[in-house]
Amino acid sequence: MKLSPARQVMLAVLALLLVVLQVRLWFGEGSLRHVATLKKEVQALSEQNHTLSERNRLMAADVRDLKEGSDAVEELARKDLGMIRDGETFFLILEPDTPRDDKR
Repeated sequence: MKLSPARQVMLAVLALLLVVLQVRLWFGEGSLRHVATLKKEVQALSEQNHTLSERNRLMAADVRDLKEGSDAVEELARKDLGMIRDGETFFLILEPDTPRDDKR
């Protein structure tokens, strides 16, 4: 079976087109590998967004507590600044230093 030259050219063009499309499918931008990589990045960023959203929610609750009530302010003053109320007695208990092993 002999093909005419026009059909041979058309067959060669179609084969070349198929090769070009396959190269783009496997190696170019938008390829299967590229899409899989992008899906992994989206998953990682979604997890990071979830973590940051939770942190933001906790910070918003802290801000709301600080704005609305004095309990949170008092707690921070006691913890961070070592403040006490009038009439309270402050006791500081010091632990003895641990002895060193001097082997001289």
